[in-house]
Amino acid sequence: MTEMKSGLLAQNLESYLRYLVQRDTSIYTRRNYQREISEFLEFLREEGIASWEMVERGKVHRYLLRLHALGYNKASIARRVYEIRAFLEFLQKEKLIPPELGERLDKLFIAPKLPRRLPRYLEEEEMARLLSAPDSSWLGMRDRAILELLYASGVRVSELVNLNLQNLASSGELRVMGKGQKERIVLLGRPAQEALGLYLTEARRHLLGKNSGTALFLNHLGGRLTPRGVQAVLDRQARAAGIQRQVTPHLLRHTFATHLLGGGADLRVVQELLGHESLSSTQIYAHVPHGKAREVYLRAHPLAQEEGE
Repeated sequence: MTEMKSGLLAQNLESYLRYLVQRDTSIYTRRNYQREISEFLEFLREEGIASWEMVERGKVHRYLLRLHALGYNKASIARRVYEIRAFLEFLQKEKLIPPELGERLDKLFIAPKLPRRLPRYLEEEEMARLLSAPDSSWLGMRDRAILELLYASGVRVSELVNLNLQNLASSGELRVMGKGQKERIVLLGRPAQEALGLYLTEARRHLLGKNSGTALFLNHLGGRLTPRGVQAVLDRQARAAGIQRQVTPHLLRHTFATHLLGGGADLRVVQELLGHESLSSTQIYAHVPHGKAREVYLRAHPLAQEEGE
């Protein structure tokens, strides 16, 4: 029987958190997992459950009902179910619980169904205004290079701020280190190449400080730009562009993928450029605006051609 003593549980959770560090997950993600899995384990203790074998469907249902009663929405409950299942998968992988028990427990945790949400993105006209917003100052050159790079490559903000000078590959290419320390090549179009080149030749040397090292993007004090610093850049330039909604690095990642697919790019190519392990992660972007869908339909369907064409 797999005893659920508090000391052992703490050790299991600490082992799992170390595993998440090895997987290069963010501090924010690890804090969420630690807090929310700990709350689940505390629920089991309160219910008098002394072993994993004692976890039954009724107890799991009671836990989910408690979350609902506490005011958690479906998305929050689904996230917690995913976290618990990932934790149980780790315990099974590390042989801390038997495989057959892990499989049984996994089937008990069913997340509530969520409505499919299409990702938000900027229209091409909005994106053009945003790219034109930075001024010609040194910081403006840096901001323009950041915007162009995010839109041209779809990189995550963590990948952007960790870029070093040696990540510049051949013309029009960057080597980035993605999730799980997996390296991939991303592509840059000519506008992004030109903006990045201008930043490197004209602006970066004016931002250099004693802590600059080989960081590609620097802040006004000469240190490596942080994710918070990148968000400040986007907030400032979005205001300058007259864009009312918040623009985040992830919104630009959505925009990159949506515009590529809307332009006819293959889904698997976009998957590779985004650094997604699974094609299902990329398929959420495979929506085409109604106007574009009509245009493609009229051009492609043999019985939909306009008269006189």
